[in-house]
Amino acid sequence: MHPNEVRNPDNLRSVERIIASVVVLSMDDKLLMGRKDPTKGGVFPNVWHIPGGGIEDGESLIDAAKREVFEEVGITLDNEELTPLSGGYGESPKTLSSGEKVWCTMVFNRFEVRLSRNADDVQIKPGDDLVELRWFSKEDLSSVELVPGGHEFFVQAGYIAA
Repeated sequence: MHPNEVRNPDNLRSVERIIASVVVLSMDDKLLMGRKDPTKGGVFPNVWHIPGGGIEDGESLIDAAKREVFEEVGITLDNEELTPLSGGYGESPKTLSSGEKVWCTMVFNRFEVRLSRNADDVQIKPGDDLVELRWFSKEDLSSVELVPGGHEFFVQAGYIAA
């Protein structure tokens, strides 16, 4: 958080979420991201996200990550290995499906999966949260509008140069 930022400026009800997300890389080294429908609420609309979301009760981080990738981009990761990456933390206002606006604090658990197919050969389908999907070259990442902290994460993880 930036030192001049005010946490929860509107004094909204606070909710905490544990997030599992996945950097999906194709064999030709492209990275899959999506954008949310800004009219449906959620956090960080109108910017590019890696697939991911909150874990469900009793669900492991790996199972949540695989489920989220399937739900959001239509890729089944039953036989692929997910490699843990650095975690993170974020805060944002969020509009719940009920219409209530809350302050959401998130703990990010990130993984990487490398597919054995080129991006053009991977069938993707927008799902329940991400309504637009696109493969990006690593060169594209520095000029893409990402979630807060996304650029720093991609630099730290070595996907783009500092």
